[in-house]
Amino acid sequence: GVLLGIWACLFALLFGVVWSITGSECLPGGNLFGIVILFICAVLGGKLVGMIQFPTLPPFPPLLGMLIAGLVLRNVPYVTDAVYIDTEWSAALRNIALAIILTRAGLGLDPSALSRLKAVCVRVAIGPCMVEACVVAVVSHFLLGLPWVWGFILGFVLAAVSPAVVVPSMLLLQKEGYGVEKGIPTLLMAAGSFDDILAITGFSTCLGVAFSTGSTWMNILKGLLEVVGGMVAGLILGLFICCFPSKDQEDLVLRRTIMLLGLSIFSVFFSHVIGFAGAGGLSTLVLAFLAALGWKADKAPVAAMVGRSWDVFQPLLFGLIGSEITIATLSPSTVGLGLACISIGLVIRLLVTFLLVHFGGFNLKEKLFISVAWLPKATVQAAIGSKALDMAREEGDEQLIKFGLDVLTLAVLAILTTAPIGALGIGLAGPRLLKRQVKGQHAHTHTHTHIHMQTDRRV
Repeated sequence: GVLLGIWACLFALLFGVVWSITGSECLPGGNLFGIVILFICAVLGGKLVGMIQFPTLPPFPPLLGMLIAGLVLRNVPYVTDAVYIDTEWSAALRNIALAIILTRAGLGLDPSALSRLKAVCVRVAIGPCMVEACVVAVVSHFLLGLPWVWGFILGFVLAAVSPAVVVPSMLLLQKEGYGVEKGIPTLLMAAGSFDDILAITGFSTCLGVAFSTGSTWMNILKGLLEVVGGMVAGLILGLFICCFPSKDQEDLVLRRTIMLLGLSIFSVFFSHVIGFAGAGGLSTLVLAFLAALGWKADKAPVAAMVGRSWDVFQPLLFGLIGSEITIATLSPSTVGLGLACISIGLVIRLLVTFLLVHFGGFNLKEKLFISVAWLPKATVQAAIGSKALDMAREEGDEQLIKFGLDVLTLAVLAILTTAPIGALGIGLAGPRLLKRQVKGQHAHTHTHTHIHMQTDRRV
């Protein structure tokens, strides 16, 4: 009881201070109030969905609850007016979340596994993503009437696989020893990061073409420039961060984390300011990967702290995405045709993945598992799905805003359908399709005793 009292006092004090500074901003209908309420609801929604626990299945991804919380806040009458969030704030918060996702992806790349599974990793990362993007572009052009460039924007948004679903599920399987022998969890986690990099790069390039005014060749050149520039900037910043908080400083982990996140967020926003929006994401990935290479064994505590900051921004990201969608304005045809686009893309993605893993030394069951694990979409869709809409709003062109809304709606539909299916699929398929490796020593001693028994018999 006392503890609650203390919390209530602290909260009241904080509210008083903020209110005295910002005035109406933090009362219902104000921007700060909206953000705080959305954050609290999203966290609660995530907790509730995370509690749905069936035996022998991994927990449901909490991000579903966060998304639904945002959707509900936006679509309940009276609540909608109280929970107002400024679009510029919303876009900025989502960009910070994107920077954190990319930093985590960069830190999570495992160089040794990469060098072992080079070919398969590259195939799994590039193939399904590109094919699905093209298929979705064609299908959405004919079904939804999107122009070709917007078709490809949508394709790349939908083609990325989600680390937020794949990584926790893979870590669970890895802990239990499923598929470890052939490095399947590592393969999928590494390929997942690459898949996202590819989708984000393709997306940024198409976005540049859609919103540009120059000639097509200039745009393609600019797209290439973004990729190269992003990588170079990432290399420079990465090398800087390897050397710069030097090892002898106290609070090393904290300083490294602040430097890493600071540079990541800076590069994402700075690239926007100079008009090379695609370069920031790439630069962030490269710099995080280099930092991880430079720190070697010391990267775990930094990765843990970056994970902490993601815990704060994940509810904001998914809550804000959910709150962009007004159910009243959705046309049933968009939803129906959208689901058709998504499912055609998924079926073809499954087939392509299955074919591409062919020469990796996997058996039939393992190939099936990899195809299923390559379905779930969530994080990237949330991080970039709304970017086109943000840019269309800046332009103020009604037609473009409509396209942007279509892209966002399909991104949300894809998250709502594939995240739970993917998480369940991985949880059900993993233990049934993958070989389990009992801890190394166990198997080893077993064979030894076997040999001993045989020799004893001979004697």
